[in-house]
Amino acid sequence: MAYISKEIHKHVFERAKGLCEYCQTAQKIVISLEIDHILPISLGGVTHSDNLCVACGFCNQYKKAVIKARDPQTNTIQPLFNPRQQNWNDHFKWDESGTKVVGLTPVGRATIEQLQMNHPLTVNARQLWVIAGWHPPK
Repeated sequence: MAYISKEIHKHVFERAKGLCEYCQTAQKIVISLEIDHILPISLGGVTHSDNLCVACGFCNQYKKAVIKARDPQTNTIQPLFNPRQQNWNDHFKWDESGTKVVGLTPVGRATIEQLQMNHPLTVNARQLWVIAGWHPPK
């Protein structure tokens, strides 16, 4: 794991406003969030705030060192969503129940698939978060 200074760590977390920058899960729900290298170090990424984002453990577990994935609708390989260069609302939205992430673009759909953002366990948990008023984020 690359060293991340306290200053960069603080900046990255403040910028994320307490949310996973991929699935938008709030830190108050999952207890801890992690810093992810958008372009992994193993693929030439650097430890700079422009290449770092906040991810929940679930998203980070499935992202690994992956930067591209298949869009299930078009069957094309797409880059994963980049929270530093793209707007979440351009690529994703919540379904009516607030429990499933819907991909609006090939990038969004490929990211949902790779990060398993609608894993049944996560969707079940989101149902409880919705009831509690914690989800989806405003």
